[in-house]
Amino acid sequence: MTTTSDYLVQRLYDWGVRRVYGFPGDGINGVMGALSREKEKVAFVQARHEEEAAFMACAHAKFTGEVGICISTSGPGAIHLLNGLYDAKLDHQPVVAIIGQQATSALGADYQQEVDLISLFKDVASHYVHMASNPSQIRQLVDRAIRIALAERTVTCIILPNDVQELDAVTSPDRKHGTTFTGLGFSRPDVLPNRDDLRKAAEILNAGKKVAMLVGAGALGASEEIAVVAEMLGAGVAKALLGKAAIADDLPFVTGGIGLLGTKPSYEMMMDCDTLLMVGSGFPYSEFLPKEGQARGVQIDISPRMLGLRYPMEVNLQGDATLTLRALVPLLQRKGDRGWREGIEKNVREWWEIMEARAMLPAHPINPQRLFWELSSRLPNNCILTCDSGSSANWYARDLKVRPGMMASLSGGLATMCPGVPYAIAAKINHPDRPVIAMVGDGAMQMQGINGLITIAKNWKSWSNPNLVILVLNNQDLNQVTWEQRVMNGDAKFSGSQDVPSFPYARYAELLGLEGIELNSPDQIAPAWTVALAAERPVVIDAHCDPDVPPLPPHITFEQAKGFLSSLFKGDPNLGGIVSQSAKQMMSTFLSRSERKEK
Repeated sequence: MTTTSDYLVQRLYDWGVRRVYGFPGDGINGVMGALSREKEKVAFVQARHEEEAAFMACAHAKFTGEVGICISTSGPGAIHLLNGLYDAKLDHQPVVAIIGQQATSALGADYQQEVDLISLFKDVASHYVHMASNPSQIRQLVDRAIRIALAERTVTCIILPNDVQELDAVTSPDRKHGTTFTGLGFSRPDVLPNRDDLRKAAEILNAGKKVAMLVGAGALGASEEIAVVAEMLGAGVAKALLGKAAIADDLPFVTGGIGLLGTKPSYEMMMDCDTLLMVGSGFPYSEFLPKEGQARGVQIDISPRMLGLRYPMEVNLQGDATLTLRALVPLLQRKGDRGWREGIEKNVREWWEIMEARAMLPAHPINPQRLFWELSSRLPNNCILTCDSGSSANWYARDLKVRPGMMASLSGGLATMCPGVPYAIAAKINHPDRPVIAMVGDGAMQMQGINGLITIAKNWKSWSNPNLVILVLNNQDLNQVTWEQRVMNGDAKFSGSQDVPSFPYARYAELLGLEGIELNSPDQIAPAWTVALAAERPVVIDAHCDPDVPPLPPHITFEQAKGFLSSLFKGDPNLGGIVSQSAKQMMSTFLSRSERKEK
């Protein structure tokens, strides 16, 4: 070990880090040299873009529970990291960014690529961002950045001037005033509320006649406990988007998603409940929660900052979701009257019939809902699902039934475009034996996804199971925003901003040595999934979809209906298609199951 960079890499290894994601540059060359020398200890995963690297580090944290590490050069490379780092911050994931900087002798001289990185990263890495100016700092910077990222579930940042990277390593500074000696290791504590608060929470839940549960990302890993509590309380369970894998969708009392991308059963349950139990969720949209004063509330969250944030709860329980629910169970009384639960289960059964009917409606050429509906029953055991922001998230949220053992994620808090493909790559790198499926719109695919295919082409032959499928919704439209323009703003589609140029996704995949499947007819969907999920190399499905299929919210307000109709009168270029598809989708809600079969 000779340089501070060598010591930094060794210290990462001592913390259990086995891979970092990034892109090189002269501002970080010293660390790259150290990674090369220690490539058997810590693998460097080269991304096509620093933003992709930050998304991969976030996904690493989401799918492993470990700290994610991303690395970039100074100035422009560091700036590119920001969006992916904000994704990690807003989804409460532990990620450490290691970034280069110009030489200390040049700082303050308006030098090329000199950016005030401490100021730039002060928001995204607000819990810890520091620059090394002395080799003896490396130990404490690494130790604190990783420990704080893990403990606070957040982003931290280490800035390394390129001259400091090449200085002789100091593994243990002189024992004198002004030095500090940090150590390795972090063990997450068991966090449980006190018994008095648990009793108060149980009293409220036992008194409720119509209990609704909402679970989020903080409830991942607590599926058994959620099911037991829901059974005791006769409750239905709605899921925030990041909590999709918190409990299986095939349970009869699980109402599915909530919010604009949610389901009618979830909406109706929240509007009618008299008691709300929120577990590990920061779901932000108050209009989809009970009205203030309608329901008594209990919330469980590991972070005290998230307690009482979305609804005025009577009891706020700071604690781990699994442990807190387990502690609550002995205090709960099983409700004898199951009328509320039976009503929820009836609504859920009818909703899945509606979803099937909507998915099977004809479109031009393909109804995007059918792609997800056909996939749902074919999902491999133990698979990992990733999704991008956009209309793909609507169908991901509503049409896919997640089963036990699966993992699933997307960008929740930031809801940014582009993480779908890098999330899938990181999932596959860390779980090479598990099938991975990404669902991405053509807008996100052109923004970053097609470059991610190059990363896949570079790495897939090293995976023990090369099964990775990327579904591209090719509708040549920035579809989610197009519908938001119509419904939220009452404006017709603005073709100049919304049209996406044609691109041959399947053929491009084939050029890279991957498999490509192009779909132009609904009859091709089921066979395509069968082929793709059995393929011996990564597959890109290029599905030509109808942009006029509306992502109907679970409840249409007067203002939304008014805005939609206003957009039609303003001469929407897709007028005929959206009127036809909207009518079909809404009619499917009212048709009985037998009537739909006859048709």
